[in-house]
Amino acid sequence: MLLIKNGRVIDPSLQIDRVMDILVEDGIIKKLGQIKGNYKTIDASGLVVAPGLVDAHVHFRDPGFTYKEDLESGSKAAIAGGFTTVVLMANTSPAVDCLDVYHDIMNRAQNLPLSIHQCANVTLGLKGKELTDMEAFYQAGVCGFTDDGIPIGDPQILLKAFEYSHRFDLPISLHEEDAQLIGSSGVNEGEVSRQLGIKGACKEAEEVLIARDCILAKKTGAKIDIQHLSSGMSVDIIQLMKKLGVNVYCEVTPQHLCLTEKDVLKYGAYAKINPPFRTEEDRLKLIWGLKNDIIDMIVTDHAPHSKEEKERGIDKAPSGMIGLETSLALVITHLVEPGHLTLTKALEKMTINPAKFYKFDCGTLQIGKKADIVIFDPHEKWTVSLNDFKGKSVNSPFIGHELTGRVKYTIHHGNIVYSH
Repeated sequence: MLLIKNGRVIDPSLQIDRVMDILVEDGIIKKLGQIKGNYKTIDASGLVVAPGLVDAHVHFRDPGFTYKEDLESGSKAAIAGGFTTVVLMANTSPAVDCLDVYHDIMNRAQNLPLSIHQCANVTLGLKGKELTDMEAFYQAGVCGFTDDGIPIGDPQILLKAFEYSHRFDLPISLHEEDAQLIGSSGVNEGEVSRQLGIKGACKEAEEVLIARDCILAKKTGAKIDIQHLSSGMSVDIIQLMKKLGVNVYCEVTPQHLCLTEKDVLKYGAYAKINPPFRTEEDRLKLIWGLKNDIIDMIVTDHAPHSKEEKERGIDKAPSGMIGLETSLALVITHLVEPGHLTLTKALEKMTINPAKFYKFDCGTLQIGKKADIVIFDPHEKWTVSLNDFKGKSVNSPFIGHELTGRVKYTIHHGNIVYSH
């Protein structure tokens, strides 16, 4: 048994924000309130106790790119960031387009210190030409489908995929960048791309695919997730589509809420991501979308790359950055402390909302549920260093940044899997 004493318990799903104790027995939340007894105890005085964080968008690069990350190293990064549940994207090698690959990943994930869910591909080989056996994946228990990293260009293929996903009541998550409108990926088309002498990626490439795919989703009734928003107009489009009855959800990363295209000049390829950082106006509109519940989830899009890859130069380096260890602190530093979001609202976007989207039985401290818990100091200041990253890669532009908010304990199914 484990007793967590005197913590400020915040649970958006239960609308709780008050000092109390939590008793955990056999991996289950047994009691909330004022609890006495001789138990193994964590003194959480001055700390926040919340549901374990849920990340609906991560890349562990396994199989195929395990020099960047693998299931084990990615899990270490996740629990260090307070995450107890993650959803893996399917742009691996081989891709997760057949049951053999899916079962291999899920079997190897069983003994890791957090709950791992794996998406399957929408199309074979991520080529956008032919659908995977979505019914077989449904019967195998897959949580959803995505070709993340590559947009699905053919509307007929996507329409068929939506029809299947609606039949099986499984979501499809979409990377929205029309390749025909992109000059070069990873950097916004505008002032900074011109200074760097590259073509860049215009925000219209994101906006037109969002509009198209929401219309197709409305036709079929499919449940969709628009991944990693970057454009302010995208927020307006999704707001309209939700009003029209489209079953659309969307996500944003902490990095898109903190940085703009100008940071590419400072951090180079370490700030090269897909979709790219855009203008300050876009950044503020993304924050507005969170405050007004147009954007449903905060996700990391944890995307490890090697040091050698990121130092090839802005035009040759791959896009993406890691984010699991810094996610909560970035949200507290750039959203909660400035007053954009309350801590409860921020945790809602990082716990119960992604859990509900995927119909996971987590993201809550409800009595009788699995004890997935994060305990953190919302006021502790720390400077990000290489030692703070527990995965294989360190491709983060936030090294050297002073952040507020530090994870102290991560508890998965009642077991303390991380402590700082």
